[in-house]
Amino acid sequence: MLFSVTGKHMEVPEALKKHAEQKTSKFPRYYNRINQVEVILTNDKNGNVSVEIIARAEHNKVFVVKETEQGAYKCIDVAAHKLERQLRRIKGKEHDDKRVDTA
Repeated sequence: MLFSVTGKHMEVPEALKKHAEQKTSKFPRYYNRINQVEVILTNDKNGNVSVEIIARAEHNKVFVVKETEQGAYKCIDVAAHKLERQLRRIKGKEHDDKRVDTA
């Protein structure tokens, strides 16, 4: 799985990169077709941090989550949790679609 962290208007420390990678490395557990994850951190004028996580999967499926919080670590945690929920929901729908009887 390809992983990248990018910072807009800010330097991303190594500890923050490791935290983001640790949180997003669990995504294939929820949806095993994920092959690329991109985390974009942006610093606002008000001191808030915005995080955008883009997960790309097979067959051109793209999952995007945006979150704005005061702290960068908390923002990454909340955004990762939102994306985990999305991935679980999509996997459940695909699983249910395969089990539908067409009788």
